[in-house]
Amino acid sequence: MKQPELGRKISELRKAKGLTQEELVEKCNISVRTIQRIETGEVTPRSYTIKTILTALDYDLDKISDENNNTIKPISTWLRNFILLDVDVNEPSDFLIKQLNIAWIFGISYFILGFLEGVAEYFRLNEDEMVFGSPAYVVIKILVLISFVFFQRGFIVIGLLFRNYLLRITTVILIGANILIIGYDIVSVFYDSIEREFVLVGASLSFAGIGIIYGIALKRLEKSVGRIAEFAGVIEIIAACFFLTVVLSFIGFMVQIPAELAEIIIIFKAIEIIKTKETANNFA
Repeated sequence: MKQPELGRKISELRKAKGLTQEELVEKCNISVRTIQRIETGEVTPRSYTIKTILTALDYDLDKISDENNNTIKPISTWLRNFILLDVDVNEPSDFLIKQLNIAWIFGISYFILGFLEGVAEYFRLNEDEMVFGSPAYVVIKILVLISFVFFQRGFIVIGLLFRNYLLRITTVILIGANILIIGYDIVSVFYDSIEREFVLVGASLSFAGIGIIYGIALKRLEKSVGRIAEFAGVIEIIAACFFLTVVLSFIGFMVQIPAELAEIIIIFKAIEIIKTKETANNFA
């Protein structure tokens, strides 16, 4: 069920139970502001939030699904939900922590896969050889892309938590750029006519521009998560400068290695901050 119909339905169910918005908050541990925005149709809640509210109202989620079973969810809506553009800072803390846990796990995966990708790219560019074979190359690229997307989703959440909207916007752009470039890398395996060198030059310059802004956005987290954010930001900016030269872009990838580790630590720190605030609220 889409908004505003969903909001009206939840409002009807709440009133039928004789509950105020404040009383519903106590039953489902979601902020009053979030309930208000959902009921007025201002936001489209995530499935987790809908399930939590309906459970508190003793209403079967399947009934909502049945009322919408003939409606195909637009791809744009699914994409916004997947990359957490509609995530609310007032989401339950366990939901936010879950997203960040997913992010650091995939961050480690991305870090490890990066070495395999680096070897594969080196031989492809310098030796014109698929050292692991074409099928393995494609698999590595797909795994790298998946890991990167889930890793960076964590920074969309972090950008929201600490009101760093530059980080949120830049992260989304970075995800989109990686999807395009890695998608191109995969396609170029099967179509030799594609001028890969020219595309890589464009990609290097693009990542240089995005990387500088991304580094600045990370540095802005220093007051929230400590000096590790400044370190990560500075390293990202230095890497971007190497990308800007194009010919030294390979050094940029190596410089990014410590930045990636620092970014994983930033995610851990964000989780600890959420847990600390939740504990403080419980004792307040």
